[in-house]
Amino acid sequence: MELRDRDLISIQQAREMAAQAAAAQKRFATFSQKQVDAVVEACASAAAEAAETLARAAVEETGYGNVPDKILKNRLGAVEVPRAIRGMRTVGLLREDKEAAILEYASPVGVVAAIIPSTNPTSTAIYKTLIALKAGNAIVLSPHPSAIKCICMAAAVMERAALSAGAPDGLIRCMSQTTLQGTQELMRRHEIGVILATGGTALVRAAYSSGKPAYGVGPGNVPAAIERTADVRKAIADILAGKTFDYGTICSSEQAIVVEEAVRERALEELRQQGAYFLSPDEAEKVGRLVFLPGSHTPNPKIVGRPATVLAEMAGITVPATARALIARLEPNEVGREFPLSAEKLSPILAFYAVPDFPAAIELAVRLLRFGGAGHTASIHSQDTEKIRQYGQAVPAFRVAVNTSSVHGSTGYSTNLFPAMTLGCGAPGGNITSDNIGPQHLFNIKRVAWESRAIEHRSIPADRRMMADVRMAESPAPRPAETQPEPPRAHVSVAAAAKAAAAKILAAAKPAAPPVASIAPAPAVATTPQPALIDRAAIAQVVERVLAAQGVVRGSEAPKTPAAAAAPKAEASKPAALVAARPPAEPPAKPKVKIEIVPFVSESDVRMAMTRSQKIFIGPKTIVTPSARDLGREHEVFVDTGLASTAPSGRGGASA
Repeated sequence: MELRDRDLISIQQAREMAAQAAAAQKRFATFSQKQVDAVVEACASAAAEAAETLARAAVEETGYGNVPDKILKNRLGAVEVPRAIRGMRTVGLLREDKEAAILEYASPVGVVAAIIPSTNPTSTAIYKTLIALKAGNAIVLSPHPSAIKCICMAAAVMERAALSAGAPDGLIRCMSQTTLQGTQELMRRHEIGVILATGGTALVRAAYSSGKPAYGVGPGNVPAAIERTADVRKAIADILAGKTFDYGTICSSEQAIVVEEAVRERALEELRQQGAYFLSPDEAEKVGRLVFLPGSHTPNPKIVGRPATVLAEMAGITVPATARALIARLEPNEVGREFPLSAEKLSPILAFYAVPDFPAAIELAVRLLRFGGAGHTASIHSQDTEKIRQYGQAVPAFRVAVNTSSVHGSTGYSTNLFPAMTLGCGAPGGNITSDNIGPQHLFNIKRVAWESRAIEHRSIPADRRMMADVRMAESPAPRPAETQPEPPRAHVSVAAAAKAAAAKILAAAKPAAPPVASIAPAPAVATTPQPALIDRAAIAQVVERVLAAQGVVRGSEAPKTPAAAAAPKAEASKPAALVAARPPAEPPAKPKVKIEIVPFVSESDVRMAMTRSQKIFIGPKTIVTPSARDLGREHEVFVDTGLASTAPSGRGGASA
């Protein structure tokens, strides 16, 4: 079924173009930095060649501005923007910080939804397309309904150039049917990664409420301060150049002149000589009624981008044919909705204020910005660096142009700010950023980071871990003696097996009421059967094996174990022949320095020793975890004695 409703056609077009752009961007994401740059340069070159054609098309379709100035704006996008981003890394590895051990990679957002205004149609289309492609993205342009033809013409010029440079088809798309519903559908599409919204306040709010990340702009109400040390003639020339540039269609153009009383007359004279027309109170009231639609505070689109002579004719007043701007003189307290000429006027209409001193100039500039241009742009003309610093710090504007036109300064044409047609107003203007938007805002940064500070690995203390192993080994329910098999050694840790074996041997060594000959043999540790009678030497050998399994060799300083304590009692019940056959006892060893050779060392043990400024003594059979080994060697915590332990096995260490 053929669609006939414009809203439905626009919605369908938004869906199709978003899908096409997403598919193209997936292929574009595989391009190298060199390939991406080649596509961007091809588009920029084609747009620069078509700058005049596009400017004429924009003026003819919208009626806003003039051809010479629109050519300059097109070249700002097609020449200055590529120059600023040339050499900028936006693909793959961006930076390697070897000291911090961090890698940073660029990750494009995907598809950019670009809302293009009628005031700066072709220049904004060029600028947004180039920064989107530079960041590795695709772009879908949604033109203002009154500028569809010229915006789609600009997109077509760049699309052909991109294809010739090897870009995938669908990377640049422009909606030829735009309605509010279609634009909203585009902004909500799942393929869209970010929105670049340039337009009225309602449109920017719609972009922010779409559920997608968005870069929007706020209105501008630029105060141009003239401080008493300024070059007044140049200051007036700069202000008029900015205000009349493309007939005031750029929102960073001057809206009010604020002069100190000391230079008021000189400023007035320069304005007259340079083509400004001063309105009488009656004429100012007539022009004021043009600024907003009757009965509302909505800007009147009919005055946007019109020359001063046309505006005068619309207001029913007569001005010289040479008039460049219309100026209304207002009092410092005349700021607000009841004074329409104190608001933003996207046309060559200016308010003129005189204040007694510089602090008063700052105060008035702040009120003008808060009334209708918070966060946007301000300008100052002065030779006093300290006054310039005071003004720049005080005014709620994120671009302060000094001794230049606010239009040319804010967009980076006459300053070293990034050249841009989208100027963020930050939090005061309801925007996410205060920057001039560039490719750096259209990709994310992925970071790969190595460990630089070790973390603590908490572990169960050795004694608690050994007991847990024993409990695990003893957990199965007991069976009848004649059918219960020996648990497989593979399922029991070495420490647990040794512990269990020692317990059984020691239990067998305890004295019992029946004679020695009737004592049942102890359960076997290995597969070889135990002798019917166990003498003290055999018990000692088994105990030695148990201790050795735990990494400890008994020394002369070791305290008596339960097995050793039980030995005399068991010995008393043995036959005399067995007692006599026992090897003679060795003479007691000389006392040695008491140190603890630990059987097991974890990372937490090392950290504890470091905290307490201690050393850890280890022997040939000490078990050391890899992390503990590395940390201990790095901080020289270990003392490798190479000797047998002279103290019972345990955790900790002696003080260094």
